[in-house]
Amino acid sequence: MAKIDKRIKKILKAEVKRQNEGIELIASENYPSRAVMKLCGTPFMWKYAEGYPAKRYYGGCENVDAIETLAIEMAKNVFHSEYANVQPHSGSQANAAAYRALEKLLLEKGQLDGYRKMKVLSMDLNSGSHLTHGSPVSFSSNVYDFVFFDLGPAGKINFSILYDRILEEKPDVVLCGYSAYPYTVHFEKFRETIEKAKKKLHQEIYLMADIAHIAGLIAGAQHMNPMPFCDIVTTTTHKTLRGPRGGMILWNNDELTKKVNSAVFPYYQGGPFENVIAAKAQMLIEASSPKFRDYALAVKKNTSKLRDELKKLGAKVSGTENHLFLLNTLDSFELTGLDAQKRLEAAGITTNKNMIPGDTLSPAKTSGLRIGLAAVTTRGITKAQIVKLARIIYYVLSGNISTEEAKKEVLSISKHLKKVR
Repeated sequence: MAKIDKRIKKILKAEVKRQNEGIELIASENYPSRAVMKLCGTPFMWKYAEGYPAKRYYGGCENVDAIETLAIEMAKNVFHSEYANVQPHSGSQANAAAYRALEKLLLEKGQLDGYRKMKVLSMDLNSGSHLTHGSPVSFSSNVYDFVFFDLGPAGKINFSILYDRILEEKPDVVLCGYSAYPYTVHFEKFRETIEKAKKKLHQEIYLMADIAHIAGLIAGAQHMNPMPFCDIVTTTTHKTLRGPRGGMILWNNDELTKKVNSAVFPYYQGGPFENVIAAKAQMLIEASSPKFRDYALAVKKNTSKLRDELKKLGAKVSGTENHLFLLNTLDSFELTGLDAQKRLEAAGITTNKNMIPGDTLSPAKTSGLRIGLAAVTTRGITKAQIVKLARIIYYVLSGNISTEEAKKEVLSISKHLKKVR
């Protein structure tokens, strides 16, 4: 039997060392359980299973049918949805399939006639949306007609602004749920605003939520559930949910069922990754436990703690009501987000540059950082360690500590955290 090539082993060893000795503050990263990791390497990996349970294009699928059915049932149970598709390979593909399903429904109802692109109203990209929410470099803005609404003066969603934009743009779909929005997404207020606008516009408007970042908080009862208010919901599985890399789609409207499933397969994807679906099933079982609810609460508390400590030291930070906050590096330290990211990475702290509301710099530089605590919470970081971490971040970005000394301080924290497998 073949062994792992020594070159690959060397690179893998270096990556495990980097993760163990560093501190991960990228809000979209996390560490799955050993069980989730193990399932990604099971014989499900090489089984072809195009189609859906009991409707496959290949034989020998009785066991993949069972594992996918379990994952579907667990997704429905955790998020209180009527339907679920667990096959999307990523959040981006889940979004693509959701857009396609809504477009087909609008065509069926006669609201689209094939000559006009489906219009989607999303939050301004600089304020925390994802590439697939209408970025000019994404398929989303090329296939569909995206328009945007701005945040209010406080950096939060203002529903009066949203209402006015709906009346002005007359969108087919309103999209909520974001990648760098540090506050609660009030799904019920989105629904109320849409229903109010529909009465005036006399047209159908669907509400879609992308909960990729907050899915774990929702599963852990630390954020409201979108399912009672949204027509269709997409998510990744590898962020706050602590699962394998992948996506899911959830919905309650039976009219969408065939449209969602056919959009995933065969429109956008071929054979599903059944090994990853097995890992998703395990992830969802873990997410339904009381222990996971404790984890979700700890993520919020730890995020607030780091944010508060940085503010005490003099940094300009956003508020936070979830697993992340934004650090304005330009105003706080006269550093672009890119430069701040590089300084912290040299010290062993991994973050990502990020646009902030009203940003005047390009996405390649940005004026801030997005900081998330989901990953280090999984590793068991304590309040005392968070206080120390805040000081390291502040002193590194202020230029008041050498890289070598900062790396020692980071290592003094990371060596007491749970090891990355």
